[in-house]
Amino acid sequence: MMYMHFCKHCNRIHILNGHKISCPGCDAPLVELAISFHEFSDMNADQRADYQLRLGDERQLAELKCVYRAGHYRKDCGNTRIS
Repeated sequence: MMYMHFCKHCNRIHILNGHKISCPGCDAPLVELAISFHEFSDMNADQRADYQLRLGDERQLAELKCVYRAGHYRKDCGNTRIS
């Protein structure tokens, strides 16, 4: 399954298979996003650019991230709204 991740160091969104913890580009820690691959792929270019700008703000990033609990095999996602 494909999961959306964000690297604060690279300021880049990565679409990766599985729950990854480090950036494939710079090895910095990744933030797993609550948005699904399908939701992201349905966005147009302007919506994607706006979403990435929101990820750059720490407060908004906290609302858009999702924590994968490996021991519990589940994801604890906050607000999953993308607008």
